[in-house]
Amino acid sequence: MLVSIEDDIDIIDSESSIEPINVQLPYLYTARPYQSDLWRAKFVEKKKRFAVVWHRRAGKDKTYWQIAVAATQERVGAYWYMLPKSTQARKAIWKGRGKDGLRFLDHIPPEIIANINNTEMYIEFTNGSLLYVLGSDSYNNLVGNNPLGVVYSEWSLCDPASWDYLRPILAENDGWAMFCYTPRGRNHGYTLLEAANKFRDRWYVSLLTVDDTKDADGKPIITPQIIQDERDEGMSEDMIQQEYYCSFDAAIPGAYFGKEIRAAYEDNRVTRIPIEKSLPTYTFWDLGISDDMSIWIMQPIGKELRLVACYSNSGEGMEHYINYLHEFADKHKIRWEEHYAPHDIEVRELMSGESRLDTAKKMGIKFKVVPRVKNKMDSINALRAIFPRLLFDKERCEKGLNAVASYHREYDEKKKVFKERPEHDWSSNLSDALQQLAMAWKDKTVNKPEPKPIPIGAGGWMGG
Repeated sequence: MLVSIEDDIDIIDSESSIEPINVQLPYLYTARPYQSDLWRAKFVEKKKRFAVVWHRRAGKDKTYWQIAVAATQERVGAYWYMLPKSTQARKAIWKGRGKDGLRFLDHIPPEIIANINNTEMYIEFTNGSLLYVLGSDSYNNLVGNNPLGVVYSEWSLCDPASWDYLRPILAENDGWAMFCYTPRGRNHGYTLLEAANKFRDRWYVSLLTVDDTKDADGKPIITPQIIQDERDEGMSEDMIQQEYYCSFDAAIPGAYFGKEIRAAYEDNRVTRIPIEKSLPTYTFWDLGISDDMSIWIMQPIGKELRLVACYSNSGEGMEHYINYLHEFADKHKIRWEEHYAPHDIEVRELMSGESRLDTAKKMGIKFKVVPRVKNKMDSINALRAIFPRLLFDKERCEKGLNAVASYHREYDEKKKVFKERPEHDWSSNLSDALQQLAMAWKDKTVNKPEPKPIPIGAGGWMGG
């Protein structure tokens, strides 16, 4: 199996024991100069981690797809090509076509395909490798199918919990991960690029705007006229900066807290925050579907509301989260002041007849219940109003910050407009938990005690 990008770049033969088939990879594809650099990093330099931030219309998915296919022939195993949602994966990749009219599946030589499963969206190759196309919202469906490599297309919109699941598997398998995206504000795409830049010895990092991408003749892929045409057709300047100049600070259409998150970074309110054992500590919860739960931990000092940590998990009972709080308190020597949860904590389970409120009380956590809001925008606006007072620990709150930055309105694909309600996805629970803080928090005032009488002698008393 020969895989070549240029005359001087060859990928080693497949390690399969099956007699190799002589076909050329990539197939029906010619890499542009900047795309060839990515191929070289993967197959010649043998990098294991890739942060690839490219502008719109840079030929992203065709390049990543070809790399994934080539990887299946380099080392036999399972590979995942992942988009944010399963519906997107089927529409954009499994059934998708490029501007050349070719399907993504057309870029695989027929000679190396053993089977195509349209229902589960995977390709079985003649050498025994498998390439799955899936959404980050369904990665749990492939538990036990340990991949050797994964491509995240539109990583900034994917569920980062999928990476938490995959990271140890790839570490054990000596596997690789490629994160490919355009910015969507200062969410997990932003923090991943920050981390990758610190470890360039291990990471391949590529951030390319329209000023950086040229074809083989040195001509720009996206000309100034193309961008001006986009402006003339109504694309906002923020979208142009995001999509063509890879700005992480442009206002994100549909995002509820994009400006607030950006201001928090600019005001240095995302920093290292010590956990003070002398301060009272509060928690604010959201109870999601199927045992999904999220918690923010806050210590107030003056007007500052310091978010010192957050926690989120799924598939666990209330006991798991209560134990987490007990362990957190023991570790940091703090005292819990109050715990706030939404109204549905009072709902009783059909089997036990007990509510999660009852379960928590038995384990030493007494909740205050936050009343249900009539309109979701009330809690969203409450969080916007209190946001300038919030400080976040950069490390312990990273997941929560990324969720709040990603929290956005649902998009109507048919009407091409944003709906009035939030999209329910991986970012919802932590964002909703922080809204509990905004709805519940009242500044604590210390009432001066009434003066105690002071004895002045055996004969009487005098007020203080």
